[in-house]
Amino acid sequence: MVRCGLIGFGAWGSHHARVIAANPQARLTAIAVRSEASCARARQEYPACQAVADYRELLERDDLDAIVVALPSHLHFEAARAVLESSRHLLLEKPMCLTVADCEALVAAASERKLVLAVGHEMRLSSLWGKARELIAAGALGEPLYALMELWRKPYRTGADGWRYDIDRVGNWIIEEPIHFFDLARWYFQGTAEPTAVYARASAKRADHPELQDNFSALVSFSGGRHAVISQSLGGWEHHQAVKMAGTEGALWASWSRATDRTLEPTF
Repeated sequence: MVRCGLIGFGAWGSHHARVIAANPQARLTAIAVRSEASCARARQEYPACQAVADYRELLERDDLDAIVVALPSHLHFEAARAVLESSRHLLLEKPMCLTVADCEALVAAASERKLVLAVGHEMRLSSLWGKARELIAAGALGEPLYALMELWRKPYRTGADGWRYDIDRVGNWIIEEPIHFFDLARWYFQGTAEPTAVYARASAKRADHPELQDNFSALVSFSGGRHAVISQSLGGWEHHQAVKMAGTEGALWASWSRATDRTLEPTF
């Protein structure tokens, strides 16, 4: 039984809580959340779990094996470092941090203490995107040569206190959402090719929010002449995403659609 703590109980933190609580091999032991309203909601939804306002109070407990950090991006490094320094395994929501140096510091801290540090790229746990990976790994496409990954959506979610509209707190929209598709491209080419170069372009409708680049496209070169195109837009409507891949022996097209991304009943 893995005794779990959770830092953050917002839109995604609440999903982590639900999944941990439903897992027979895990126990949701404590939740840390700053908002009084969210703290009260956590206590109501998980009465057997202690909810506190300060995550440092959570780290003082001696009945936790692993901790999930699901906070706004700019808070990742401080909380994640504290978790690792408390000698707990860590599941950290993407992106790891806003700088490469902070990411490397967390990797070093986990390695030094022989702890598991995992980053929450949840698309690897999706039945849809996971099935695509299964087919590719089984050789259904032969040698994968090309991938096109598209997201067409609206609206852009501002986040608590508008943090996604603050470049100092979000870092950039690219590491907030398109990062998922960079991860899928690496996963789908895994074992056959590694990324070697990236060329990207972006444009924004609002000059006062440079971090909100509504339209973004990247060409990722992989070894062996392979490549992936990642193209996403916040200027569309609803939530529609697709992955198309072609190889030496076949091709694949997977898609997911709904009026909103937060649904349990998509068309796929």
